[in-house]
Amino acid sequence: MIKLESLYVLAGLMFAAFALFNLQDRSNPRRIANFLFWGIYALTFMFGAELPHFVTGCLAIALAVIAGSGKLGKGKTDNTAAARREANAQRFGNKLFIPALLIPFITLLGTLTLKHAPFVEAKNVTLISLVLGTLVAFGAALFMLRDSPVHALKDARHTMDTVGWAAILPQMLAALGALFAVAGVGHVVSDLVKTWIPLDSAFAVVAAYTFGMAIFTMIMGNAFAAFPVMTAGIGLPLIVHQFHGNPAILGAIGMLCGFCGTLMTPMAANFNIVPAALLELKDQNGVIKAQWPTALLLLIVNTILLYLFVFRF
Repeated sequence: MIKLESLYVLAGLMFAAFALFNLQDRSNPRRIANFLFWGIYALTFMFGAELPHFVTGCLAIALAVIAGSGKLGKGKTDNTAAARREANAQRFGNKLFIPALLIPFITLLGTLTLKHAPFVEAKNVTLISLVLGTLVAFGAALFMLRDSPVHALKDARHTMDTVGWAAILPQMLAALGALFAVAGVGHVVSDLVKTWIPLDSAFAVVAAYTFGMAIFTMIMGNAFAAFPVMTAGIGLPLIVHQFHGNPAILGAIGMLCGFCGTLMTPMAANFNIVPAALLELKDQNGVIKAQWPTALLLLIVNTILLYLFVFRF
């Protein structure tokens, strides 16, 4: 049976490959730091279920120390690889989007059809379908470009080295959000809402939840960190229990509201600051400035959609 732990091991093997490729890269003067960073990260995926919590915590601290030391770097760019990418772009054009589009298509198809499959862990069918979609897309890209898996992994390693520590920021912030929920931050948020928001107004409660998701995401840098706090503080006790809202609709649209906050904050460094650096923009906040009008409009639309649907289905 395909379980969630199998996906973690697969991801760990990929990060282990990144670590080994870094160690072999003589053009990178900081290859040892990169090797340690991605190697430790790989260990948390491959053996996280077996390691004591204290050891896992120490590994997380080690990652933070390495990232904070500023010792991560990247090797020289392969000019022939850049030329090959340009040639493939000219040759295939929009067909290059096919592998990317396969991922959501197969994820949706798997989520709808694999729920009762005996070889898939039912409670994690969406995540399993996402990984299956990624693997199929990977194979399709290799077939189209007539490339090798090793070369593809090396290119992926260069991309991850360019992004650096920000690549693992979503996972770290999601863990922080779970920690905040356990610490009772959601109850504090709930008390504040009950003090300042009219609890007899369903729309006011919905707006407090949606805008709270966006604002807390802007503070934390990731919607996954905001979700457990805002849902525990406002979503479940007020929208679901008091007004009898649909928790599935609440979760789906609530996360979209959080993503609106992601588009408007420098705290989401991997989404907003790193792309500015990769694109060599003069203004490091250029991505945010381009995104915030759309994000704000989407937040308003999501608030209206949540109010219209969460109490009616």
